[in-house]
Amino acid sequence: MVKPIDFLIMISKDKKIEITKDLSEKLSRQKAVVFFDYTGLKVSQFQELRSQLREQGIDCQAVKKSLIDLSLEKAKIKDGKIKDLPGQLALALGYEDEVLPAKLLYDFSKKNEDLKILTGFVNGQYLENEAILSLAKLPSKQELLAKLVGSVGSPISGLVNALEGNLRKLIFTLKNIESKA
Repeated sequence: MVKPIDFLIMISKDKKIEITKDLSEKLSRQKAVVFFDYTGLKVSQFQELRSQLREQGIDCQAVKKSLIDLSLEKAKIKDGKIKDLPGQLALALGYEDEVLPAKLLYDFSKKNEDLKILTGFVNGQYLENEAILSLAKLPSKQELLAKLVGSVGSPISGLVNALEGNLRKLIFTLKNIESKA
């Protein structure tokens, strides 16, 4: 079985430069990047993960650690300790939501124990494993916005119901007076 990263060992220097340039461009415009170890995942599982991430607008790329370090350096992102991370690395790059890449990887890792979330960056700030995992357990941006809309709308709907209740009582009272007259 050929792992997705094996093809990187046999590529030319020009191709490595191209990969580094592309990855540094992606890293410079990301809101969140999560590094994970996919050692032990079957190719079909990795492809399933990639398609789930792609559906949400998240790039997933398996790259050698040395190329990741070069790309981070070119993107002017510091504090990364990528060479020290264990296993075969891949990264998930989120461009719109800071929480979603970590959340999707965390959900996938519950079903596939071979995937291990290692570390990441959020808005250029380096986060350790525990911080990424706690970020993954937060509600998504869409869920938080829905709660906010519900919280804002709740008092207004309560006011409307109270006013309608008083109006109904007035109409009921007027009908009773009319029927007695």
